[in-house]
Formats: sequence, structure tokens, C-alpha cells
Amino acid sequence: MTTIQQSGSTRSLSDIPQTMKAALMTEPHHISIVELPVPTIKPDEVLVKVMAVGICGSDLHYYEHGRIGTYVVEKPIILGHECAGIVAACGENVTRFKPGDRVAIEPGITCGRCDACKSGCYNLCPDVQFLATPPVDGAFCQYIAHREDFLFPIPDSLTFEEAALNEPFSVGIHALNRAGFKPGWDVAIIGMGPVGLTAVAAAKAFGANRIFVSDLEINRLEAARKLGATDLIYPDVADAAAEIKRLTGGGVHLAIETAGHPRALKTAMHSIRRGGKLSIVGLPPVDEVGVNVPFICDNEIDIYGIFRYVNTYPQGITFLSSGNTEMMSLITDRYPLEQTHEAMERARTNKAGSLKVMVYPNSLT
Repeated sequence: MTTIQQSGSTRSLSDIPQTMKAALMTEPHHISIVELPVPTIKPDEVLVKVMAVGICGSDLHYYEHGRIGTYVVEKPIILGHECAGIVAACGENVTRFKPGDRVAIEPGITCGRCDACKSGCYNLCPDVQFLATPPVDGAFCQYIAHREDFLFPIPDSLTFEEAALNEPFSVGIHALNRAGFKPGWDVAIIGMGPVGLTAVAAAKAFGANRIFVSDLEINRLEAARKLGATDLIYPDVADAAAEIKRLTGGGVHLAIETAGHPRALKTAMHSIRRGGKLSIVGLPPVDEVGVNVPFICDNEIDIYGIFRYVNTYPQGITFLSSGNTEMMSLITDRYPLEQTHEAMERARTNKAGSLKVMVYPNSLT
């Protein structure tokens, strides 16, 4: 029998519910609520009662198409990886947490032994087990088992929703960290989906001077303003890059492309000043897109590919706990676990009106 630790004593797994509700994607566009066994925890794992889960673009892609590149859904899967919750039980070797602790969940469990992990780039671990990336189940369920070192305590002042949003927020933080962002720099962020919007909040937290944002949806630009954007480039501007260069007198220090569209990538690249930097977050629908190589060379543009994040969760929690972000303003739709299918459809079909759709596997009250 697996034992779990609570306040220095042990109790059996039988004290935890034996079954739980989970939202299982059985095929694209179809999610059923099923009853599954509560996960059994290993000695170094924590059982987390999941309180809030955000719907991510990757969730929608699996939901619509059943695959993202080489990652293919080959069996029913539980989606969802932007999550936070309450510690329900601890494995016998867990020392950092006790039942009742509130935690943010970093969704990628890495091996800790490969060259990438040992060099500090654990986001590049080839053996990562990432929530809701096939074949690994995600967090649209009432409980998950997660390794202790990828859980982070959150203060009582931070909501579970904000803690869940630390996941997309971390992508923006990593995009800034990779580029060596310095306070006082000007930044342009092209694409105001959830990752682009949280990148705005990250740029503000990092001390950006001017934050330029561009998107085709006006409501997303207005949401960016609430999060700290100083200059909004509206869809009626014929050449967003030229407008940014005009307003800055030469271009921004850093551009971040989050839209995943060749046109957005071109806008981002041409909004940069000479000697500037470009972080590419968005993934275009095709593997190869054309770039202006002479422009890159003549202007010595540094280009950074961004894959998830590394060592960002504590930094993100600190920023979010400061009270200086308006992250809760991103949440436009809320659904209980039983309505996960409706939540996914809302996120899929109302991209103009919905910013962040949140699912609650367990009642917050």
C-alpha cells in the first residue's frame, strides 16, 4: 500500500477519494466526463487537488486536429496544463509540502540527468513528460500526481486562477530572459493571444519603457492596455512595423512574435532597431517561412527561439504576487469540469470575444 505523509505522520491512500471526475477527449471535438481512479503517488510525488485550469492554444489544437506536429493523440487523453491547486497528500520522501498547501504546477517533468537538464536548460530535456502532451494526461480532472520539485508554493493573496496563468506568463518571462532584456528597453509584442497578453505583463514587470502591441482584434489590444501596453497599433494601420519605427525613432530593442503567422513574424522583425533582438514564440502553420537574410545580417539582429520556459516559476509568482499586474482581467469565461466540452467550444469559436477560458475541476467554495 502506498503511504502518504501529513504533518510528520503517515496515512494510507484509502483516506483519499478512490475515484475522481475527469474530462476525457476520446476523439477530436468530443470530450466526455468519466470516473477514473485517483492517481497513486510515488514517494517523491504530491497529490494535488486541481482548482483551476486555463485552456491553452495547444489544448485547442489537440481538440480540433488531434495532433501538433509530431505529437499525435493516439488514445483518449485528458487535456489541460495551465493549472494550480491544493496539496491533498504527500509521498513519503516529500519534504517541501504538506496537505493544505496552495501550489502552482509547472507542467513539465524532466529527467534531471541529461545534458540539457544538467546545463540548466531543462526545457530542452528530450524525455520531458509534459501535462496534456501525448501520451501524458493533463489536468482537466480533480486530482493529479506531480513530482515535488515541479510544484511551487503560492501565497494566500494569489488566486488559483492567477497561479494557473503563471504558465503562459512564464513563456513571456522566458522570451525576455533569453534576449537579455534590460529595464528601460522598448519592446514590441506582435499577437495578443493569451501568451502575447501575458508577455505584455512580463515586459511591464521587467521595467520596459514603451510596450507596443499589435493585433487584428481591438478587444485584445484594449486588454493589453490594462496589462501595461503603452502604444496600441490598431488593425487599420497599413504598416505596423513602419509605425513602430516612426514612433520610436528607429525601432524597438526587442520584438516578441507570439501570433504564429508569417506576416506577424515579418512585422516583428522589421520593427526592431539596428542591433536589436527578436524572440520567436509563435509557431506558424507551416514549418518553413521566408526571412530577409540581408536585413538580419546588415542590422545584426539576434534571433532567439523560445520553447516553453526554464526556471521562471518563482520569478513569475513573485511578479504576480506584487499586485502590479491585472492578470485576472484576462479571464472572460468560467466553466465547471462537467462543462469542459462547452468550455473548449467557447474558446474555439469565440476567439474574438474570449481571452482566457478557465475550467474548475473542484469548486472554489
